[in-house]
Amino acid sequence: MAATRIDCDIHPAVGGTRTTLLPYLDDHWKEQVVSRAIDGLDLNSYPPNMPFSGRADWRPKDGSKPGSDLAMVQRGAFDQLGASHAICNVVYGAQAVFDPYMAAGFCKAINDWIAAEWLAKDPRLSASIVVPMQAPDLAVEEIERRAADNSFVSVLVLAQGDMLLGKRQFWPVWQAAAKHKLPVAIHAGSAYRGAPSSIGWPSYRYEYYLAEAQAFQAQLLSLVYEGVFGKFPELKVVLMESGVSWLPAFMWRANKTWRGVRVEVPWVEREPAAIIRDHIRVTMQPFDGPPDAAGVADVIEQIGSDKMFLFASDYPHWQFNGDDPVPPNLPKSLVARMCADNPLETFPRLKLDS
Repeated sequence: MAATRIDCDIHPAVGGTRTTLLPYLDDHWKEQVVSRAIDGLDLNSYPPNMPFSGRADWRPKDGSKPGSDLAMVQRGAFDQLGASHAICNVVYGAQAVFDPYMAAGFCKAINDWIAAEWLAKDPRLSASIVVPMQAPDLAVEEIERRAADNSFVSVLVLAQGDMLLGKRQFWPVWQAAAKHKLPVAIHAGSAYRGAPSSIGWPSYRYEYYLAEAQAFQAQLLSLVYEGVFGKFPELKVVLMESGVSWLPAFMWRANKTWRGVRVEVPWVEREPAAIIRDHIRVTMQPFDGPPDAAGVADVIEQIGSDKMFLFASDYPHWQFNGDDPVPPNLPKSLVARMCADNPLETFPRLKLDS
C-alpha cells in the first residue's frame, strides 16, 4: 500500500435535487420537489464555468458538474493527486433553506445519497454528516441517525449562518458531535442570511471570497470565549478553506485582549492561543502563506503547533498549479504530519482498511 495521505476536503457535487437526491427524499419532499420544480441549490459564490470551479481535466465531458462523477473523482483525488483516503464534504443548499423541516429532509437525503452512492463503493472514502443548523434539535437527530456508520467522520457546518456558533443554542450539537468522536468541520460558505462583511454587502465576488477569513475569525472567537471547549474538552474543530496566514496575529491579539478583560469570561481559564492550538485544525488548501520558504517557516513558527495543519486538495476546485496539492516550501516533517498523523488524530473514526 502507498504511503498514507489523507485528503481532508474533497467536494462531491450533487447533480441536482430532482435527479441525484430525489430517490433519497421522503415521500413528502419528493412531491414538494417535483411540484415546486426545486433544483440547482448550489451554494457556490463563484460562476460554475470559471476555472476555479474545476479545471478542464476535472470536468465531465457531458457538461455535468465537476465532482459529480464518482469514477472521475476517484481518478482525480487518488490517482492524479496522490491521496490514499479522502473525506467528502458536500456543500449544497440544504444548509441555506429557511424551512427547517425541508433543511432536515435535504440533509438526510444528502447523507443517505453519499453513503449509498460513494462511501459504499469505495472504502477509501469517508464523509462529513451534513446537518440542518437552522434547527439544532434536528441537527442532533441527524447526527444520532448517522453516528453508527463509521464512514461518517465529522459534522459539516458553514462559516456564515444565522448566528455565531459558540451560542448556547448550538451546544447540543457540539455535545452530540463530541459524544460520537466527530470533529466539527466549519467550511467556507454562507447560508446567505446577512452580508459577508461586518459593515455591509461588497460589490465584487473577490471581496466576498476574501471576507470568508473574517467569518472564520468571528466563529473562532465565539467558540473560545463562549466556553465551548471548556464544556466539551474532547471536541475538535476543523476550519476548512479558511487560510492560515491570519492566525498568528489573530492568536496574539486574542491573548492580549483576554489578559485585559478576562474578568468578563472567567470560564476561559487559559490563553486563547493555547486553546486554539489544542482544539482547532486548519486545512492547507487554499494556502495563503508567503511565497518563500523563510516566510512560510515564520508563519508556522508563530502559530506554534505542527498539529494544527491538515492536508487537503479541495478537489475539484482549482486552488494550485500542477498535480501536487501540498503547498510549496513546507518543511518535510510538517508535510508528513499533516498528511497522516494529524488527520488520524483529528478524525478518530477514520478507517484505513485499504
